[in-house]
Amino acid sequence: FVMSLVQKIKDIEDEMARTQKNKATSNHLGILKAKLAKYKRELLLPKGGGGGPGEGFDVSKTGDARIGLIGFPSVGKSTLLNKLTGTFSEVASYEFTTLTCVPGIIYYQGAKIQLLDLPGIIEGAKDGKGRGRQVIAVGRTCDLICIVLDSSRPVTHKELIEKELDGFGIRLNKEPPNITFKQKEKGGVNYSHTVPQSTLDLETVRSVLNEYRIHNADVCLRCDATFDDLIDVVEGNRVYIRCIYVLNKIDQISMEELDLLDRMPHYVPISAHHEWNLDSMLEKCWEYLDLVRIYTKPKGQIPDYNHPVVMRRSRSTVEDFC
Repeated sequence: FVMSLVQKIKDIEDEMARTQKNKATSNHLGILKAKLAKYKRELLLPKGGGGGPGEGFDVSKTGDARIGLIGFPSVGKSTLLNKLTGTFSEVASYEFTTLTCVPGIIYYQGAKIQLLDLPGIIEGAKDGKGRGRQVIAVGRTCDLICIVLDSSRPVTHKELIEKELDGFGIRLNKEPPNITFKQKEKGGVNYSHTVPQSTLDLETVRSVLNEYRIHNADVCLRCDATFDDLIDVVEGNRVYIRCIYVLNKIDQISMEELDLLDRMPHYVPISAHHEWNLDSMLEKCWEYLDLVRIYTKPKGQIPDYNHPVVMRRSRSTVEDFC
């Protein structure tokens, strides 16, 4: 079953690569993308009873936020965890040293942040190769993902990891598309938009929904949406996570190379081994987690400045606090 799904996915990807992109083929490509998303979901959530949880992957969430370190084998994730948290994660100069998920805790600015050292992922993880499926499944539960890259290896690693995470429905540094989608019992497809659309219209929306066997729904587009945006909303299982690219082992490259890499957005250069620039990395993590500290004041006493209540800025109303 899995092999036939992988083959179907490969066939669709090949057909998409062969198809020229223009106005006449956009509808066809949209239907292919919807099929692809459907098969990928089936691949990730196979029918029937699965086995037990993977060893070491059922890590309970503790603290105020969770950061996951994701990267290829041997890029220095374990060294980074050891330096930041004092937790021992096995380190060696060969690949695949870490085989399970190792959690550690950082205390930073009064907040307790859980840091997870995840095993190295390999190309094809989204298709179930290696421990990739469990690694990325844990990644979905994180509040922030740090993609650890080796500066002596090319930045193509960055694109490969992004592709693997994308295949798992993890969208990095993106906002959820402003699309309202609601299924209903009858009445056909009701389509409306509040801004001009460059790719989608009633016909294309219908063809994508047909692929999911949805014939009655209200769809309202409040942004210039693409096929991918619509498919993400219909699938409904996408997670939108902030991401920082941590460029490790900068002691092994020249200043010129570092200047070039400095143009990458969302990026921090460090050397975990020499403990260079780790404070900047923590500052950036704090900024991306977007946490606020709230100090409580018991009646008639001075405020407690040692144990703040830490909350997400997007959810920091009095109601959330209570």
